[in-house]
Amino acid sequence: MHTIRHWTPRYVVSRTRVELHRRTHPGSPWLTRQAIETLDRMLLPTDCGLEFGSGLSTLWFARRVKHLVSVEHDAAWHEKISLDLKRQSLNNVDYRFAPLDVPPELGDQSEYARVALELPDASLDFVLVDGRYRDHCAWFVLPKLSSGGLLIIDNVNRFLPCGSHAPASRRPGDRTGDEVWGAVRRAIRGWRTIWTTDHVTDTAIFVKP
Repeated sequence: MHTIRHWTPRYVVSRTRVELHRRTHPGSPWLTRQAIETLDRMLLPTDCGLEFGSGLSTLWFARRVKHLVSVEHDAAWHEKISLDLKRQSLNNVDYRFAPLDVPPELGDQSEYARVALELPDASLDFVLVDGRYRDHCAWFVLPKLSSGGLLIIDNVNRFLPCGSHAPASRRPGDRTGDEVWGAVRRAIRGWRTIWTTDHVTDTAIFVKP
């Protein structure tokens, strides 16, 4: 059953601000505004990265970094973004189509999440987890990040306990999304954290020591 309990006056104002920003910044990824501004400052032209879940972020990253591996599960969307990359002459993206071949609880066996395992350890400067099998994707990429590398998790409030007021957030005393998220949480404990929210959803940036 759907609920509208989160449609408070504060949420309506926050959502209106998010929609206005997206309309006035049509090329920006669908992350929080603060996260986008932070990444714009932190990313370097020499960086190499990986993203799970493609779209505006793919084009945005490709214009700013040296190389990007992007993983997409939807064939029609993969075709659309491929055309966008071609039209914009962005040739620095290794764009992978990986179907959803197993149920969520078996994500560690999926072609999608296991793209990360093909990459050398400490070879990535950033990873965006914003697609499917997010728990296993986040777990697999931890050794792939270099020192100082950025682990970016969108909608992070749905998976890790926090103090966010965004809908579907896990409260500070709640458990993590599942055992894999629990392992991720323990592994990144002590990493520098930049947690951002627009009160509609949250994006967190974890910096590997």
